[in-house]
Amino acid sequence: MSLRRPLAAASAILVSALALAACAATPAAEPEAPTSKAEPTTVTVEDNNGSYTLDLPLASVVATDNRTFETLDSWGIELKAAAVSLMPSTISYTKDASIIDLGSHREPNLEAIVAVAPDLIINGQRFAQFHDDFVAYAPDAVVLELDPREGEPFEEELKRQTSVLGEIFGKQAEAKKLNDDLDAAIARVKAAYDDDETVMAVNTSGGAIGYIAPGLGRTLGPVFDFLKLTPALEVDDATDDHQGDDIAVEAIADSNPDWILVLDRDAAVSADDPNYSPAADVLEGSEALAKVTAVTKGNIVYMPADTYTNEGIQTYTEFLNDFADALEARA
Repeated sequence: MSLRRPLAAASAILVSALALAACAATPAAEPEAPTSKAEPTTVTVEDNNGSYTLDLPLASVVATDNRTFETLDSWGIELKAAAVSLMPSTISYTKDASIIDLGSHREPNLEAIVAVAPDLIINGQRFAQFHDDFVAYAPDAVVLELDPREGEPFEEELKRQTSVLGEIFGKQAEAKKLNDDLDAAIARVKAAYDDDETVMAVNTSGGAIGYIAPGLGRTLGPVFDFLKLTPALEVDDATDDHQGDDIAVEAIADSNPDWILVLDRDAAVSADDPNYSPAADVLEGSEALAKVTAVTKGNIVYMPADTYTNEGIQTYTEFLNDFADALEARA
């Protein structure tokens, strides 16, 4: 009787058993760890003058546009040089001695920018006039300008500036939050405001009152447009002068506004001066304005104290929420 077949079968069984044991002893392959998303090496953005591609990360950033200081500060962006002399004390950059101060627009130290070899110069507002100088002193830098453009909705321009900065610094979520907060504040005012109520905007400086023209005037002028406010008074030949236009207190009284919106210029630049006259004293202490509806009802809304040197998106959001609070309180 032949034993070959049983032996062959036994061998097959043994080989199979060994193979199964080997499989059981071999650990399952570990799943591949997810790869982290590579950081971008460039970013392309558009400003008022065109399209630019920036190499990332940025090694040296300079800022001269007042509207951007609070945003950059809140995002922890390091600056090598800036118009520190134009910053309100509420901005922490004013306490950073490592930042080279380019001075104010009246006495700028533009040449100082050469020492920091900037990749990016965020320029604008009071320093907009020095664009070509910056190009000459820092030919390898992108000189970015995001001032609100004439003819474009002002509130959308504030959001555009914020969004572009968010793209550059990888702060898209933070930029969206700032933009959403502005939209929410605007919506609150619109919901509470009655267009039968008339509004006057003024600024104060040196104890004098300046008229801020709806749509045109500095800082508060655009507010009339995007909030659809009803002006208490409109005058011919109005300007966007930083001090406002001359106006007699009697003219304000005669227009009898239901609301007065106020920019106190001196609060940002000379509040420590012993001769400083707060806007509240100038307006609420005026005998000529004593019977004006806005005064008798307490319908006077002041912009934040640092507004004149800090006119960014946060400033407007804070002011608009204050305005909404006042409107809702009287409703």
